[in-house]
Amino acid sequence: MNAKNQQDYLAVQKNWRALVHQTNAIKTIELPLYLETHKRLFSIFQPNPYYLLLFDLYQGQMAEISPEITDILGYPLEKVNMQLFMDHMHPADQAYFLSFENHAAQFFSHIPFDKIDHYKVQYDLRLKKRDEEYARILIQYVLLNDADNLCHSFHIHTDITHLKPDGIPTFSIIGIDGEPSYCNIQQVQVFTKSNDLFTKREWDILKCITEGKSSKQIADQLFISIHTVNCHRKNILAKAKVKTPMELLNKTIREGWM
Repeated sequence: MNAKNQQDYLAVQKNWRALVHQTNAIKTIELPLYLETHKRLFSIFQPNPYYLLLFDLYQGQMAEISPEITDILGYPLEKVNMQLFMDHMHPADQAYFLSFENHAAQFFSHIPFDKIDHYKVQYDLRLKKRDEEYARILIQYVLLNDADNLCHSFHIHTDITHLKPDGIPTFSIIGIDGEPSYCNIQQVQVFTKSNDLFTKREWDILKCITEGKSSKQIADQLFISIHTVNCHRKNILAKAKVKTPMELLNKTIREGWM
């Protein structure tokens, strides 16, 4: 990590530490413990290769990583740490990463504590694999509210290289359980709600579409008719300016809608 990146990273780490309320409450936790609890937040991209990660906010280091990271990036599990992560990030994406994490820390420091677990952070960037090729990784994480303290974030990192081979990184903060989403946030410290792109019902149906559910499954889940679902699907395609569900999924990823 060069001197400039090291200085910038330390500034981001300071923001992460500020979110930790009681350093003496930090305890060791296991990665699989949180998988079932938070899996629903990440179900959209689980068909693609992914690995799990538990991040220590106070130390600014990776506490645990699942072994699938070796299949995706090629590095031995015991060699993977924050130093490797930063050193192998695409040079053009490093500034985005630092900005995204600063934005996330700012956002979480200004919302009520009991709302923190109602949001997930989502952005993408490129990481150099062991074979020297770059993989575009979609990073999604939630902060863990444990005994009125924030000590860790729980991540899923998904390889979306085939879905987004080029383009600049995008950053979103996704609301859960009725909270507003802030999609494709620009490099300014302003959070603009994205709820006006689709109606609330269309957002519900878009989420189901990205989870691979059929019109009948969506109708059963939302207690509406298949005809109503299909009408909403047509409207969603039109508003997204795409023609097929696959194009809709790809644009959802590129624009950070989910």
